[in-house]
Amino acid sequence: MKRKCCIAIIAIAPLLFSATSAFATNGYQLIGIGSYQKSLAGAVTALPGSNMTAVTNPAGMMRIGHRADFSMEAFMPKRSSDFTAFGGATADSSSELYGIPAIGWNGPVGNRDDMVFGGGMYGTSGMGVDYGSTLMQPPMEGVSPGVYWDGYSSIAFWQMAPSLAWQASDKLSLGASINIDFQQVAFQQRMMADTTGDGQGNMVLNNFDLSRGASAFGFGLSLGVLYDVNDIVTIGATYKSKQFFTDLEYQLAAGDINFGTPLPAGTYKLDLDFPQQAAVGIALHLLQSFTVAADIKWIDWSDTMANLAVNGPGGIKVPMDPGWEDQMVFAIGLAYKINARFNLRAGFNYGASPIDEQSAANNLVLPAVVETHYTVGADYRIDEHWDIGCHYMYVPENIVTAGPGTNAPGVKISLSEQSFGVNLGYRF
Repeated sequence: MKRKCCIAIIAIAPLLFSATSAFATNGYQLIGIGSYQKSLAGAVTALPGSNMTAVTNPAGMMRIGHRADFSMEAFMPKRSSDFTAFGGATADSSSELYGIPAIGWNGPVGNRDDMVFGGGMYGTSGMGVDYGSTLMQPPMEGVSPGVYWDGYSSIAFWQMAPSLAWQASDKLSLGASINIDFQQVAFQQRMMADTTGDGQGNMVLNNFDLSRGASAFGFGLSLGVLYDVNDIVTIGATYKSKQFFTDLEYQLAAGDINFGTPLPAGTYKLDLDFPQQAAVGIALHLLQSFTVAADIKWIDWSDTMANLAVNGPGGIKVPMDPGWEDQMVFAIGLAYKINARFNLRAGFNYGASPIDEQSAANNLVLPAVVETHYTVGADYRIDEHWDIGCHYMYVPENIVTAGPGTNAPGVKISLSEQSFGVNLGYRF
């Protein structure tokens, strides 16, 4: 039985190096951009309130007035990979704080009061893990030495969204954004054998080293609509196309990729796009001071995150197969106006993990498995121009265990999150 466990560890090595980015909230996408959207848990398709609506529903640019928004979020995830099923240890990531900025603005088109143009720069996703050397499997006397693993990733995803919105009628707003994207991805995973018995890996079993990093530009399109059914009900819908990226190119030395046989030096490429998605929402203005909003969103992860491969010189192909599934996200937000200056908000967001027990072992450095999000927030109008807002998000831990019949049954990945952010707004 022990020998079979050892063989399983070696067999899954290629799957452990899933070279993709994960910013775990709804997959690797934030549930909302900026404090206003976060405080409503992303239920903003029919209830825009800041310039970050250029990313989520560009029609909302017509409904927020002429303003600028400056946002900063402190994102605090906790991640772990658990090898105790093989007699190993649990790895906890040492990187636990990330800053996520966003800035946006809008204004009238010429002298028209029925059309606005705006946009900004938004941090929409990105994450990293930093796992030190961790025992995957203890030594088996007469069979194999101890096996150690370490992993690292650093991912950043930025999006510009120049947007145009038009008030087509008293009840109907239309909007469109051109998405200009930039991403940087760097990561590394290794498995080392402890042939000397000193508790440290000294012989490379497998290596996947893209730690030098690579960057790529992408583009796409967003379309949005808002319609006031009556004074109480507003409905919204938005569609964001697939974001098409240029290849991530890594200049590797011989042996940077090594699954028993070192691969040659050269340029290795990864084609990592961002999935299309669509959302519908409703806002119910039940009282002058109380609004309920709800969203349903579909994210097409299976198109971009089910099958991936790094392609190298001479037709080399290193499959990774993260195995992500599509995601349906449900969000509800509550907004209460205390008075003319002070507003309170709360929200709930749920999306089943795109990573299941069949693909858990493929995503050790990409633990995008959280599902349930709770948020609260508020804003205060300082004067006729300035307002300040804040939010807090709590995401309880979710654990996904590789199931029976997989190459690494019992291996676990887990993630929990907190975040706090502030937004400074200026009305022109």
